[in-house]
Amino acid sequence: MMANGRLKNMILAGVAILAVTGCAKQGAIDVSSGVGISVTRSGCPAVAVPDYTGDITIFNPANSTDSSAIDVVANITNVRSTCNSEGDRIYTEATFDVYASRMDPTGARSVTIPYFSTVIQGGTAVVAKRISNVTLQFADGAYRATASGKAGSYVDAAAARLPEDVVDRLTKKRKPGDPDAALDPLADPAIKAAVTRASFELLIGFQLTPAQLQYNATR
Repeated sequence: MMANGRLKNMILAGVAILAVTGCAKQGAIDVSSGVGISVTRSGCPAVAVPDYTGDITIFNPANSTDSSAIDVVANITNVRSTCNSEGDRIYTEATFDVYASRMDPTGARSVTIPYFSTVIQGGTAVVAKRISNVTLQFADGAYRATASGKAGSYVDAAAARLPEDVVDRLTKKRKPGDPDAALDPLADPAIKAAVTRASFELLIGFQLTPAQLQYNATR
């Protein structure tokens, strides 16, 4: 899927940003009786579309990238998710819409586009990946079509749970004047690594060819 090392770095950078963002949403600062992090993690993975994979341009002929050769353009939007974090396995289901347009409205036409759903642990480790298809039905004379897609993932609840000693460090109350009052526990590499390791993402995007990914990344 990745055309070269540069594109691989860009994709991984996007995933890393998602991981950091997901962690930030899982905690809040509690200043009611000292300083600490009130951990409210549910273990549910963050759901997002990685950079450069949320839209696709289909050309005719396929080996052209000239604007005059654009045939169909589609994009993923309205991503929504639900999560059941009870039990030994956490199940997340994401739904999304695909909006598409074509240049020539002549005749009814069916266009099938593959998409992936990938579970990422710790920002970089691929736990699972699945390829599915979404089919767009253009009516005769219609320039636009819409379709819906769905993806699901299971995460081991134990893997998404922070160790007790890490939770204790994060939630420890620190009053002004304490030696560690101004120290952020996430600045400790061991604590940061534990939080990252217990963080999961469900990433959804079009399954692009190297040429399509290159086009998205450099246009």
